Amino acid sequence: MKVAILSPVAWRTPPVHYGPWEQMASNLAENLVKLGIDVTLFATGDSFTSGKLNSVILKGYETEKGQDAKVLECLHISNLIENADQFDIIHNHFDFLPLTYSKLIKTPIITTIHGFSSDKIIPVYQKYNDHTYYVSISNSDRSDKLKYLATVYNGLNTEEFTFNPSPKDQLLFFGRIHPDKGTAEAIAIAKKTNKKLIIAGIIQDEGYFEREIKPHLNEDVQFIGSAGPQKRNELMGESLALLHPINFNEPFGLSVAEAMMCGTPVIAFNRGSMPELIENNKNGFLVDNVEKAVDAIDKTSSIDRKKCSELAKNRFSAKTMASEYLKLYHQILNQ
Repeated sequence: MKVAILSPVAWRTPPVHYGPWEQMASNLAENLVKLGIDVTLFATGDSFTSGKLNSVILKGYETEKGQDAKVLECLHISNLIENADQFDIIHNHFDFLPLTYSKLIKTPIITTIHGFSSDKIIPVYQKYNDHTYYVSISNSDRSDKLKYLATVYNGLNTEEFTFNPSPKDQLLFFGRIHPDKGTAEAIAIAKKTNKKLIIAGIIQDEGYFEREIKPHLNEDVQFIGSAGPQKRNELMGESLALLHPINFNEPFGLSVAEAMMCGTPVIAFNRGSMPELIENNKNGFLVDNVEKAVDAIDKTSSIDRKKCSELAKNRFSAKTMASEYLKLYHQILNQ
């Protein structure tokens, strides 16, 4: 079987720091290769894979500023479509735009919908409901206007996450600095519990950072910027809990699964996919507000960190994800 995986071109695949869609495209590609599949990754030229790399874009538009994102996207997607007949199946991780080519080629396209940036994009998905195949990354992140082949949870490379049974007396916020992710709420929780908070992530909303985050930074509330894989593993393992007080219906939440793999429980606002990832009192706590999150901090000692890690590594491994997608490929091709 020859599989083409279409990754975005905002960042390198896999990303250096941030780039969840690129990370999932990479995790899938590498694990499909391990399963003996002939994989070609369509990504930026500075990407790397154990499969084959096909690229017409040297660097992503978020990596090298000043490039026109739409131009790069059109060149990138058209490059795959013009070579579609070389593959048995195309796996799209690039949102809705590639679907507009789907009726022009014979190769079937399966699309992982990593979330809806807006309800305004759903009509494009609707148009190709009966011509392509959609997979959701959580049951919560589905539109009742679309037909889905399955739900496949995001999968992580479990070897990148080290179980730590002895955390420090500190909390962690790991994610985009943006109102949606609840950075300010994480600071409020940490202050009310008199615990140190480490904040790691890219600043996606400069105004929010200047108004709501920067004035609170000190020895007890530290912002360290983005953290690569090694630093991420270290931070998550040595933290008492990951604070995830989201203000939107998050489709999945990679940092949630990552923290749990290190044995670190997650205290999250009960929205979006969080009830699918977190089991109360087993790997974290689902709460409704800052006050209840504060109460949950005292309960973290009741979490068996070893079981927390084992549960996450069983449910959210890249190996499992690749196996589930391979079954879907066969299902599509056998139709």
